[in-house]
Formats: sequence, C-alpha cells, structure tokens
Amino acid sequence: MKVIFAMMFVAAAMAAPSGPRYGYSPALSYRPVPAYEGPARYNFQWAVNDGPSGNDFGHQEARDGDNTKGSYYVQLPDGRLQTVNYFVDGDSGYVADVQYQGEARFPAYQPAYRPTPAYRPSPVYG
Repeated sequence: MKVIFAMMFVAAAMAAPSGPRYGYSPALSYRPVPAYEGPARYNFQWAVNDGPSGNDFGHQEARDGDNTKGSYYVQLPDGRLQTVNYFVDGDSGYVADVQYQGEARFPAYQPAYRPTPAYRPSPVYG
C-alpha cells in the first residue's frame, strides 16, 4: 500500500505543469544588437501652415558627426515671426541667434462672454 501511494505521488508530481519562469535569460535573443558604425549623419525638415488656426511653424536640421546646424520658426500670437538659427560645433554647446520679424500687435480687450440669465422664477401670488 505504501508503495502504491508513493508511486501515485511521484506520478502526480511529474504530471503537474511547471509554473512560469520569471527573470532575465541572456540566452534568449530574438534580434541582433545593432552595430553603429561611423558618426551620426542626418538631415530633416518639416513645416505646418494652417490658415484657419493661425498655426505657422517649422524646423530644419542637418548633422554630420559632432557638427549640427539648423533653424526653426514660429508665428507668435502677437503677430511676429520668431526665427532661431542655431549650431553645435563639437564641444561648443548650443549657440543660438534669435530674430523677430514684424511688430507686436495687441488688439483692444473685448470680453466675448456675456452671461444672460437662463432661469426666471415665476411670480408667487398669495
């Protein structure tokens, strides 16, 4: 009887599913690690000009190794166009030249919201 019980216990233990394995396993790799060769090189530009909303802005940049040069612009709410020309030359850091075109315009303040009462109580006759 003890032998049968022991055999049933061993069979049940072997049939039980093993739980999930957690942790890091360096042996499982699905893609190779990218190899970066040479200095960084890229060039891009984009722009948005949406008349109904007044959004007008853009950016362009070019990089070759440690040298980066670019500019970006934005139409400010006061009507001026802000342009920033910048460069990074090695360890010089970010050097920017900021320019504005146009005159700032501020319209006279006119509140657009004028609340009107929606609730009018009925008169009480007594």
